[in-house]
Amino acid sequence: MALNLVCNNEQDEMEITEALTGLLEKLLQIAGAQEGVEHGEVALTFVDDEEIHRLNNEFRNIDRPTDVLSFPMFEKDEDEPRINYDDLEEVENEDGTAPDDFTEEEPLGDIVISIPRAVAQSEEYGHSVERELGFLFIHGFLHLIGYDHESDDEEREMFAKQESILQEAGLTR
Repeated sequence: MALNLVCNNEQDEMEITEALTGLLEKLLQIAGAQEGVEHGEVALTFVDDEEIHRLNNEFRNIDRPTDVLSFPMFEKDEDEPRINYDDLEEVENEDGTAPDDFTEEEPLGDIVISIPRAVAQSEEYGHSVERELGFLFIHGFLHLIGYDHESDDEEREMFAKQESILQEAGLTR
């Protein structure tokens, strides 16, 4: 099995190049290695502000656009540890073969990023759009695998992990 990224583009504000998707794939591999997530599939969709506003309102009851949304395939209860992806079993037919609709990659979840928000935030923070997209993508990925930032300690831990991954990929401020 492998850790795979599937990108979808549903916006017209910015061209999504192979170089950008390659960078995000590299970030996914670094994050996966640091977190011990060796297999799975992450679906990433780039949208405009109108669509992320709609999703934010529909799924979080927050009536405004945001920069990134994450939709984990597996929900974590407060008392459960982060998901141990080594414990996931492969699906097999009775004869030991894979079902026709089976893909090797267990879906980890979906990440949705607003390109207009990412562009505006990169300008506000004075770094590249690539770094901002990388930051938002890794932020979303960490949410998919069970991290959160509800408390100050959780926020420090999550943001330190994000910076470590970005640094390893050479995406400095």
